[in-house]
Parts: sequence; structure tokens; C-alpha cells
Amino acid sequence: MKKRIGSYPRVRVEGSGRGVVSQAGAVLLVETGRKTGLDAAISAALAPWRTPQAVHDPGTILLDVALAVALGGDCLADIGMLRAEPAVFGPVASDPTVSRLIDTLAAGGQRALNAIRGARSQVRQHVWKLAGTSAPDATGSVTVDLDGLLVIAHSDKEDTAATWKKTFGHHPLMGFVDHGTGGSGEPVAGLLRPGNAGSNTAADHITATQLALAQLPKSYRRGRRTLIRTDSAGGTHEFVAWLAQRGRWLSYSVGMTITDAIHQAVLTVPLTAWTPAVEPGGEIRDGAWVAELTGGMLDGWPKGMRLIVRKERPHPGAQLRITDADGMRITCFATDTTGRPIAELKLRHRLRARAEDRVRAARATGLRNLPLHDTAQNRVWLEIVQIALDLLAWMPMLALSGQARLWEPRRLRLRLFSPAGQLITTGRRRILRLAHHWHWIQVITNALRRLDQLPNPA
Repeated sequence: MKKRIGSYPRVRVEGSGRGVVSQAGAVLLVETGRKTGLDAAISAALAPWRTPQAVHDPGTILLDVALAVALGGDCLADIGMLRAEPAVFGPVASDPTVSRLIDTLAAGGQRALNAIRGARSQVRQHVWKLAGTSAPDATGSVTVDLDGLLVIAHSDKEDTAATWKKTFGHHPLMGFVDHGTGGSGEPVAGLLRPGNAGSNTAADHITATQLALAQLPKSYRRGRRTLIRTDSAGGTHEFVAWLAQRGRWLSYSVGMTITDAIHQAVLTVPLTAWTPAVEPGGEIRDGAWVAELTGGMLDGWPKGMRLIVRKERPHPGAQLRITDADGMRITCFATDTTGRPIAELKLRHRLRARAEDRVRAARATGLRNLPLHDTAQNRVWLEIVQIALDLLAWMPMLALSGQARLWEPRRLRLRLFSPAGQLITTGRRRILRLAHHWHWIQVITNALRRLDQLPNPA
């Protein structure tokens, strides 16, 4: 008897297997695209860009690239992972065909981008209806978080520039609908900007907000049913005035920079005016208090704006900043919401940190870099990334429950999309058998069952 050498079993590898499908769990995304009508909507939107002799539909090509990105791809050539499994993904266009389509859509400019965005908006409204109580608007309101991110470039591309962090690349501004503590989030705005774009450029925040509102059902575009949240980059006079403009009727919760006037005002707030801060569960947060500032600091700002500050003992090892006071970390935000305790409003604003999770998910889903050279091409790529993120948000919202709904893209890929399967053809049916020993096989089969129970799109 030979003694085994090494930590893992030694296996013999042969390349002659038949009926084996890799990434078999990707059928979750395929079914999500079909049940939501995303495939038909994208195809209809891009019909004007289909040539008479074309073999492949432009909408299908674009959705195939988005599927590859959702599965972990970060360039157009990664569509090859779908092409290798025609039994699951059907006929997939060649790399030159994909590149030609991207060039064509880039040449289409704003018209092509509007077509893609219009299809996504149409499908989003349908998905939220399908989701019911799991939809982000189940409470009758929607929260949109705006946040910027830096995308590093390792070669000279159009509009690349030095960033404020002394790196080199682009500085897109993104918008995400928050699904709340029981879910993740989905992208509703993507504004590609040069690397040297300012963090607090009001015009860019206004444009990103307009893009986000266009993605929402019409009933949420006004009537104070939509909350716009930003960090201090959005705390400019022009942007806040635009949000508060008469007839727009948006709610906002915008971080503010600690100015010298705010710093001095915090020092004069009496102890009795400070209210204990609260945690998401409602319990009091130890060592943190909130108060509302009034007076001359609100001069020049829109009528009805409230300025709320928070002081907290710094965490062990944290360095105090010049804007902190009395050994306390000071933060501040502005809002127009009334009728709610300021501690509750501060907690609502703190939950804006969930946007950092959405940014991390975007980086892991095609935004680690921008693979193309021209800005027009990379704008199309940014739309592809958003379609991929839509699929990764809609699938859990429609098919998963419990903690699985909170899984980020990397975990979804490792646990749900990566298991292999065996494809069996019997009669006129094709059956994909997933590995029964896979630890999360029950999650996958339950999710597919829920998707199957959804009505087919009209």
C-alpha cells in the first residue's frame, strides 16, 4: 500500500468529459433576465442598431457581456466563458462582433445610452412589482445614495488624469437605490468623469441625480417619496438649492463640511441640548450625542433646511482632526425632513455608509478598471456594468431569502454560480443536474423554484 504524499487527494485529469457544464449556477442569472423581461427589453431598445444581415441581436450581445461581467469578467473577451457553454447560454457572438457592437454604440452617443437606460428603467418598474414586499419601495419611499469612486488606469486612456488621491485614472459618480438592512442595492446612475473631476462638483451631482430619478417609477420622482443621500461632497449651496427647488419636492440628507462657524457653534451648544444617539436596533449608542444648530449659519441656504451635528468619543487609536472639538469627533449633515427625532434622522444618514458596500460590489463587477480606450466606449462599458449589477441585485431580491439576500457578488459567485452540472438531453427536454453534494445546492434549487413561479413577461 502506497502512502499518499501531499495534503490533497491526487486525481487523474482527462479532457474528454461530455455533458459537463461549468458555472452551471449561472442559470440563476439567465432565468432572472428572462423572467424580468430584461432580455426582450434590451433587444427592443437596441433594434435600431441591428443591421439587416446581422446574425446576432445587439441586445443579446450586450446582455451576454453583462452576464460575463456578473460572473466575474472584467473585459469584453471574457464573454468567451459563455461561448464555451452553448447548451446553457445559446449561440454567443465572437470577440470581433462584440467589439464592433461596442464601437457602434459608442458612435451612437447619447442616443444609444438613453436607449439602454430606458430599457433598464422599464424593467426596473416591473421587477419592483414582482418583488412585492421585498422591493426597495415597499415602504412607499425610495432612498438613493450618491457616491464617487476612483478607477485606476494602468495605461493612457481618454480622459484619464491624476486623482485627488495622487493616483491616475477616472473618477465616476454613481447612484444606488438602497434595499435597506434586509437587502443590498441596485445602480440607477453612472456618470463617467475624468480622474481630476472635483469631489464636490454640484453640476455633476445634479446630473447624477437626474439620471437616478429617470430610472425610478414616475411616482417617486417627486412628492417627497425619494430621499437623496450624499456625503459631504454633496454639501454645496448649488446642489442643495437644486434639491430644495420649488416644485421638485425631493427629500435630502446631505453631509456637510465642518466649517469654522459650525465648529464654534458646537462649542456653545449647552449640555441639555444634546440628545443621545441611537443604534439601528433602537438602543442608545454609548458615547455619542446629536444636536440641531440654528441661527446665522443657515443664512443663504434653502428655507426649511435643518443642520444636525453629532459628537462622539473617538474610537481607540483614532486621531482627532482639526475640526473636532473638546476631544470629540464632530460630523454634520443637512436635511429638510421634519416631524422626526433628530437622533432618528442622524441614524438614517449614517446608513448612507451602505453605499460603500455598493461601491465595493461595483469594483468587483467590472469597475476594477475601464478596459477600453475611448471615453465613449467606456460609457457603454459603464452601462454594461450597471446591467450586471442589476442582475446581481434583482436575482437575490426575487429568489433568495434570509442572509443569502445580503451576499455580495464575490460570495454569490463562489457559492451559487460556480458549481458544475451535468447536462442530460431526454426527448425534447434538456435537464441540468447540479452536483448534489454542493453545500449550497438547496439555496440554488429553492431560488430556481421561486424564479420559475414568477409569471412570464408579456
